[in-house]
Amino acid sequence: MLKSLNIKNYVLIDSLDIEFPAGLVIITGQTGAGKSIILGALSLVLGSRADASVIGSAGDNCVVEAEFTVRDDDGSIASILAENDMEFPADPETGEGSLVIRRVLGRNGRSRSFINDDPAPVKLLTTLAARLIDIHSQHETMLLRDKAFQMSLLDHYASASTALETCRHNWAELSSLRHQYSELCERLDKLSEERDYIQARYRQLESASLKAGELEDLETEQKRLANAEEIKTSLCQVENLFGAASADDERPSLNSQLKDSARLLEKISAYIPSAGQLAERIESSRLELDDVLSEVMSAESGVEVSDVRLQQVDSRLSLLYELMQKFGCSSVEDLISVRDSLSESLSDTSALEERKEELADAIKQAERKHLESAEELHQIRSGAIKAFAGSVCSSIRSLELDRAVFDVRLEECEPGSDGKDSILFVFSSTGQNPVDVAKCASGGEMSRIMLCLKAMMAEYTNMPAMIFDEIDTGVSGSVADKMGSMICSMGAYMQVFAITHLPQVAAKGDAHYIVTKTYEGDNAVTSIRKISGKERVDEIARLLSGSTVTPEAVANATALLNG
Repeated sequence: MLKSLNIKNYVLIDSLDIEFPAGLVIITGQTGAGKSIILGALSLVLGSRADASVIGSAGDNCVVEAEFTVRDDDGSIASILAENDMEFPADPETGEGSLVIRRVLGRNGRSRSFINDDPAPVKLLTTLAARLIDIHSQHETMLLRDKAFQMSLLDHYASASTALETCRHNWAELSSLRHQYSELCERLDKLSEERDYIQARYRQLESASLKAGELEDLETEQKRLANAEEIKTSLCQVENLFGAASADDERPSLNSQLKDSARLLEKISAYIPSAGQLAERIESSRLELDDVLSEVMSAESGVEVSDVRLQQVDSRLSLLYELMQKFGCSSVEDLISVRDSLSESLSDTSALEERKEELADAIKQAERKHLESAEELHQIRSGAIKAFAGSVCSSIRSLELDRAVFDVRLEECEPGSDGKDSILFVFSSTGQNPVDVAKCASGGEMSRIMLCLKAMMAEYTNMPAMIFDEIDTGVSGSVADKMGSMICSMGAYMQVFAITHLPQVAAKGDAHYIVTKTYEGDNAVTSIRKISGKERVDEIARLLSGSTVTPEAVANATALLNG
């Protein structure tokens, strides 16, 4: 139930803080006093669209806070909060918990929402609202044209929630599989169109026999082959400098000169001790230079002067450069990655074809599973139609439509998330030739039908609170009295708010609140307060007689309250 409502700076409301009891709560007031403003504020805190134009003149934002006391017998509220990392603080003994929902709206149009002081998305407020309170506005009789609304009433009456949830789950699985299958087919079609192109590109790279690091090795080899003559000449000259220039040259070699030098120094080491050390250093250098000469000779013998090999290397490099440019790569390693990717694309086709067959089989199984759940749901609905229609018809006839006929028809339609049934409410006030309820009922009849349906909805959906905003529009007299009695009976097992202009309805309430508009200078201010005793008698008398309250109206109001 709605325990309290606090509103600050919302349209004509500067500040309002009010508590509500259980049972039937009546709200009355002059036309234009601001009853719809209060309802709008409540809708805002329950997640309706935020509009900065509702902010009053007393500040840069408005705040609406509502406190609900609820029982979460089925755990749905706790589950919804848990999905958003919140807890439902329920009393372990009574199972009751309190939810304080607050919404702050700024002039920039942005709003912030809180549940028990924890930040919450607006979508969560909307989800919770469906389990906290049902608001029936003056124009909600349009719902009678809504097939989803009609089906939801039947499903609640038939206790089909479990079967409906199963059907929706199976439909979601089937839809997911169909979506996967469609995407896979599109991918296969695209691959088929590109297959020849991909295959040609793959073959070009595959035939190149690419090797990692090959480009760098070839570039080094190409430079060596292109300069082989110069390299070989330089190495030969180094050899000549180390040894005799030719066989006829009588000059001693560098090696023999170093040996002689070391021997001479060794001879005088007896006279100059450091000469021996110098001799050792010359010998060490001679051996190192001998190794250098050996490596130079080896390098010279390994230098290949081959125009054929140079041509082969140039040709290979040209191929690699061409491939790199064509495929937008900067290295042979990148080319190898492209080649492997193309190979995977080609091999993917067979794997995807297998997956397509698997999905086709899964879809058949999912279709069968969904149809079975849809059939189960159909049987539950079919079994409840007669009792549901009879109950609604009985309620309608109790509101002075003695000959009225109300019936429910189910027809098979394309399977979907809610099964395979299409629903139609038919009605006739005379009992003859019932047709679609949306096409035949007058305004007063629509109000009575809607009240009967709401009464049933309240009983079977376990809704903790319900608001009727002038559901009695278009009726009067004894019909209004009977509608008031029906609304009052609903207040016996849930909290019901009735915003009304009819005294017959207003007199039924357990508590009565009046909405007034006053003026402070040029500013209009809306407020609401609880009335009782003489003040309540006078308000009902006003509803009976208009602006001028007569003694007869007061007497009639007293009779209504005491009746």
